[in-house]
Amino acid sequence: CSYTAQADEKTGPGTPTDAHARALLVCNGPLEHYDFLIKREELKNDEQQRKVVQHLQKLHESLKGYSIDSKNVLSKFFAKTKPPKGLYVYGDVGTGKTMVMDMFYSHLKVERKKRVHFHGFMLDVHQRIHRLKQNLPKRKAGFMAKSYDPIAPVAAEISQEAALLCFDEFQVRILESLTSILKRWWGLKYCNTIQLDSGIDYRKRVLPAAGKLYYLTSEADVEAVMDKLFDELAQKQNDLTRPRILKVQGRELRLNKACGTIADFTFEELCDRPLGASDYLEISKHFDTAFVRDIPLLTIAKRTQTRRFITLIDTFYEHKVRIICSAAAPLQSLFLVEHGSGELQDNRVLMDDLDLSQDSAKGLSMFTGEEEIFAFQRTLSRLTEMQTEQYWNDGDRSKKT
Repeated sequence: CSYTAQADEKTGPGTPTDAHARALLVCNGPLEHYDFLIKREELKNDEQQRKVVQHLQKLHESLKGYSIDSKNVLSKFFAKTKPPKGLYVYGDVGTGKTMVMDMFYSHLKVERKKRVHFHGFMLDVHQRIHRLKQNLPKRKAGFMAKSYDPIAPVAAEISQEAALLCFDEFQVRILESLTSILKRWWGLKYCNTIQLDSGIDYRKRVLPAAGKLYYLTSEADVEAVMDKLFDELAQKQNDLTRPRILKVQGRELRLNKACGTIADFTFEELCDRPLGASDYLEISKHFDTAFVRDIPLLTIAKRTQTRRFITLIDTFYEHKVRIICSAAAPLQSLFLVEHGSGELQDNRVLMDDLDLSQDSAKGLSMFTGEEEIFAFQRTLSRLTEMQTEQYWNDGDRSKKT
């Protein structure tokens, strides 16, 4: 299975790496793990987080000994117990949803468990659907008149690979629009729901800065300043500054300026072109530092470019890519939400794969206004953390080779 996910919503400085490893050795579940980190003063007690961890502890206990015997199909029909209900945790950005899920996942003894992220998961599903459709015989008039439904076999494939999925950055309305998946697969109706929202964005707490990494395009000589910073970083690379070409799913992605593990882009190059999660993932694999120049004021009127930028930051954040930006507005003012502006942009390839007609897809968009605002907030939160010394140090891949 090609999708992966990494720890995401951290709690700020002193992220409990060593203490976390120790907790995995001495604790018997997520609740003990959480209490251990509090006693070690790696975390502050947060009642909202504790409530969610208590629910995760109950789920942890109910999953003990649970497995799916993929080799014996009949066992599913004669099973005396139903699988335990899942848990859907929702809440504002930076409140620790991913952190508590990581604790839960780390202690799970379930066979064939997977920790997945939305972008990687949907890319994987999309690729599986294409593979199945390409292997179908060509249709003839009067033969195979009914449209082929790829969802059931794809769901069956993934079910064989994973008895339990821990899903990060689950975007409900997007998957609600893919009703075929929800109705014929796992669906939110099989999950208990709980909110995690203490009103604190831990990523925005005051943290040591890594130096100036965010510039305004209106500042004097900003291009020259960024050029000098690029050259200083490039001097530490065993490479020449040159264009690069990356291969992404059989096509070429051209980068105009790169040196070793450092790449220099404009916003236009990254977000005005028809790029997506797979392109940004490939960039993340090759580069640990990215310059992103001339970011405009982002509005829903520019929703296509804005969506790409959100996906870009999500991908860079997941893979600890360090980012140096120049933008038209200060970080806190970069996103301007204007209700009612912009045109709906449907994912037409995905519509085709799911056999959705134009009429049935007319009301669908990859974001509602409410979700776009939430996505803005998450991106703002992540960009804030990406300016910190901790994040900068964590992203230095030269120390990990």
